[in-house]
Amino acid sequence: MAMLDATLLRGLIAKWTYRSGWHGELKVTAHDIRLPAGTPLHAPLAVAFASDFHAGPTTHPEVFVTMVRELQKHRPDVLLMGGDFVSGKAANIAPLLGALSKYDPPLGKFAVLGNHDLWAGGEEIARQLSECGVEVLVNRNASLAFPFDCVSICGIDDPWTGLADSAKAFENSKPVRIWLTHSPDGLLALEGHQYTVGFAGHTHGGQICLPDGTPILTAGGPLCRSHSRGLFDVPGNGPLIVSRGVGCSNLPVRIHSDPELIICRLHA
Repeated sequence: MAMLDATLLRGLIAKWTYRSGWHGELKVTAHDIRLPAGTPLHAPLAVAFASDFHAGPTTHPEVFVTMVRELQKHRPDVLLMGGDFVSGKAANIAPLLGALSKYDPPLGKFAVLGNHDLWAGGEEIARQLSECGVEVLVNRNASLAFPFDCVSICGIDDPWTGLADSAKAFENSKPVRIWLTHSPDGLLALEGHQYTVGFAGHTHGGQICLPDGTPILTAGGPLCRSHSRGLFDVPGNGPLIVSRGVGCSNLPVRIHSDPELIICRLHA
């Protein structure tokens, strides 16, 4: 990781690619999901989801400022985050936390950790997120406040780098289960558990793609090409929304895969 930092001139190359338009332009993707009949959701719930920030030498921090500006504009009820907060060392998270501190949704901020976080020191990343008001869910769930106390955010550990335990993640959860996983490969660790709607990242939508969005390279994991971006109907379960992510991993460049903030409105 020190070699990556030095190779990228401690962020100077990312600064140049960002200002040259090679980070892409942050897009807001909206989804309206009507939940099955009988779901005890008494009012629409606006959920924001962002993932794969990769704060560090590969991502210019201005993209975090833009993301928070969009959050302030759309004012979601709750913010969910899908991990990979840093590239390299845990201390790189500082500019991201500075941006996140400027938006406090009424129902809170929740997150899972990604493989890059675990490589950088998962406990330290979780500690810093907690100090910024983000509740990190590693194989556990948390219920939202009234009038959405029928909703649990259920987060699992990274399916490959961590120790995903779906039984613990869903234990004693409420009827409406919003599932949070770093990677779409979390589907392989569900162990028969059901969620209402799920969110994943990790894939970057390919990050460097053909004009039709087909990834040239894919993130590690058996489902990362088939579930690289967008909304997927999962047989026997709720829909899964996979984000293109916010930052850049390994190379400070995005081609035909703009960074993304998802705003999902759930309706009974």
